[in-house]
Amino acid sequence: MINQTPYGETIYALSSGGLPSGIAVVRLSGPHTRSVVEQIAGSVPPPRQAKLVRFQNREGGVIDTGLCIFFPGPASFTGEDCAEFHLHGGRAVVRAMLELISSFRGTRAAEAGAFTQRSFLNGKMDLTAAEALADLIDAETEAQRLFAIANNSDAHRQLYSGWRRILLEARALLEAELDFSDEGDVPGSVSDRVWTDLAKLLSAIRTHASGYHRAEIVREGLSIVILGAPNSGKSSLLNALAKRDVAIVTDEAGTTRDLLEISLDIAGMKVNLVDTAGIRERAAKVEAIGIERALKRAGEADLILYLQDATNPKSVPLPDMAPILRVGTKADLLANPHHEKWDRLVSTVNGSGLVELLEEIEKLCRPLQESTGEILPFRSRHIEELRTAAECLEAAVESISMDLELRAEDLRRAADALGRICGDIGTEEVLGEIFSSFCIGK
Repeated sequence: MINQTPYGETIYALSSGGLPSGIAVVRLSGPHTRSVVEQIAGSVPPPRQAKLVRFQNREGGVIDTGLCIFFPGPASFTGEDCAEFHLHGGRAVVRAMLELISSFRGTRAAEAGAFTQRSFLNGKMDLTAAEALADLIDAETEAQRLFAIANNSDAHRQLYSGWRRILLEARALLEAELDFSDEGDVPGSVSDRVWTDLAKLLSAIRTHASGYHRAEIVREGLSIVILGAPNSGKSSLLNALAKRDVAIVTDEAGTTRDLLEISLDIAGMKVNLVDTAGIRERAAKVEAIGIERALKRAGEADLILYLQDATNPKSVPLPDMAPILRVGTKADLLANPHHEKWDRLVSTVNGSGLVELLEEIEKLCRPLQESTGEILPFRSRHIEELRTAAECLEAAVESISMDLELRAEDLRRAADALGRICGDIGTEEVLGEIFSSFCIGK
């Protein structure tokens, strides 16, 4: 890990969000922070203590009165000298402060994720913690918040570092056997002591990687696709669950021709609900494209709500990949609203059955909520490196007839893949992609 950032510039940014606001926080980090604070605030406050000051420009004019906090490095978020100016959140006030800071030599406006990137480069956090921090900022539901908090611990580093240590130790034993096989005081083959443990490690890595889809659902949301024939009540159900008019509802068949997606918070889980074109044969060209997109999206769904007009049910072809919940609609028009043909009967007119339908969706969410405390790979980058590690480890374990030199090389490649997850080695090519996802000022 790099102990000091290679930057000689001091970065600054508005870190508190949109304006106007009651309070605006302007953040600085870098070697010129102390000098900038002295010239704007008159003096540097005691470390980590808020001091009420008058912020003044170069001519001595007052910009605003507010709080100034100084965080000397390395005991700061970035590991460098940092400071915060707490101002009133007016656009003119903040603009004047940012223009003043930019006038000092060695300062520049921060890019997205620049503060967090410096924190990583100065060894204040690893890559998985940085990614979890980005998820915490983006969290919309309670499950996403809890998952991001759990991932922001050092649990991932401990897990992957432990696995990497096993691989490095195994490789060292193999290389010792190669280097000293002719020595009389070297015991017999160490391979038998190595491969059994590595086979167990391979199984553990594969099991861990298999949890990625659960993590993906928590982070991105559960995907539920509404399918059915035209006029089966798909758009009406979407509006009812959203509690607002999202989709156009008419008696005319084929009104919905493209995917219409909304996000809901159901029992603390993000749920992406997708309305689709009604499925039927002999559709017009544009409608046929919509039907094709509907079936493709349904094939990627975590749950399909298969809707049928209970007064005139029509069957449509369904993908066989996702669980299907059969829902009869327009229950208010049935003389006997109890029918075993469907898992649930609903009416968007009088609201009957909607609570029970939501309860069914909540049952699907509960096991996923329990995943928020597990150590799971939660980015596609993680799963790619885990698969690389598993492939290299499998090649080493199962290639019995291969020379030990080649098998040891496979172990090195597997260890390197695990090291890249937390940023211990070879991180340069992924830094831009990771930190560009942050907001300005973080």
